[in-house]
Amino acid sequence: MTVLALPRTRHAPAALGACLLSFTAFVIAQRAADVSMIDLMVYRAEGWTARTGGDLYALRATNANLPTTYPPFAALLFLPLTFLDVVTMKVAATALNLALLFGLVHLSLRLVRRHARVEHALWVAAVAVWCEPVWTTLRYGQVNLLLAVLVLWDLTRRPGHRWAGVGIGIAAAIKLTPALFAVFLLCTGLAQLARGGAWRPWVRGAGVAVGSFVCVTVLTAVVLPRDSRHFWTRMIFESDRPGHAEETGNQSLRGVLARLLHTGDPGTWWALAAAVTALAGLAVAVTAALRGRLAQAAVACATTALLISPVSWSHHWVWCVPLALLVWESGRQKAALALTLTFCTYALWWVPHTDGRPELHQNVGESMLSALYVGVACAFLAYSALRLWRTNRSA
Repeated sequence: MTVLALPRTRHAPAALGACLLSFTAFVIAQRAADVSMIDLMVYRAEGWTARTGGDLYALRATNANLPTTYPPFAALLFLPLTFLDVVTMKVAATALNLALLFGLVHLSLRLVRRHARVEHALWVAAVAVWCEPVWTTLRYGQVNLLLAVLVLWDLTRRPGHRWAGVGIGIAAAIKLTPALFAVFLLCTGLAQLARGGAWRPWVRGAGVAVGSFVCVTVLTAVVLPRDSRHFWTRMIFESDRPGHAEETGNQSLRGVLARLLHTGDPGTWWALAAAVTALAGLAVAVTAALRGRLAQAAVACATTALLISPVSWSHHWVWCVPLALLVWESGRQKAALALTLTFCTYALWWVPHTDGRPELHQNVGESMLSALYVGVACAFLAYSALRLWRTNRSA
């Protein structure tokens, strides 16, 4: 994330030096903070369980007794971790995530500008590494940057590319939230068809995404039949499996409603809010795509997916990077500054959030702080809808 003007210099060595210096300082800071990379340890345990034929969804890993929450394909993806010692694994995961951060920034620039200079991506990555979702992703050793890169890799391909959609399908097979992008592609294609436009690239992309997801899932079921059956018939419906809904880190509509209503299960209120948001968010994304605003459409779809998910931990919000770049490139520097403050001040953690489930007893001020990411996403969708409506009226 950045609010700095993207430089026009061609001196890539200076940008590379600044990025490496920032990344080095970041790694030193993480070591000083003694980060646990606890989710990475869970991933390793999942890979080991799949490798040895254990029960993946009976697994409890680390001292925190964390369960497996991802589809079984993720466990196969984590198999290589079992061949590394813990120290090497943590170093490799950190290096990979930093490389993926650069990839995310580069693809985000291509999305919002249709082109991207390497030195610009380096400058932005040097700043983006310090925003809370990225910090927390690396702190836990999470896969969020990989998922975002897979999705953006698809969306930034040349129009009509025959393999566009593979990244979305694989991302959804790892973690279900990106599956909304396949719905977005299909809805956009159908809307284009109704208007007599070029609908095939969109529908083909949706088909490739679904086909990739199904192929990967079926192959996983062949390798891990018991775990696949358990996940798709039982675990997928256990929305509380990742943790309590009201936890501060849960930056989804369900988390906000749980904190506002002082209950661990907002039930019907969340179902209604999620349904309305899904329809509204997809409408914004599809309308933006139809008007050639793919960056706006992509960010709208991503924020909608994060809002309606039962659990969207703060580190899932690495989509703040393309969001901030989109706002900056649209000429709204003050709004970009506000976004930077939101995602780089770590303000949502200023409220009580440790022992005793204190989030169930938050006052109004604390509830507002712990709803920052959701507030930003809702504001973005509302503003996008207003701008698209005004554009349609003036057309």
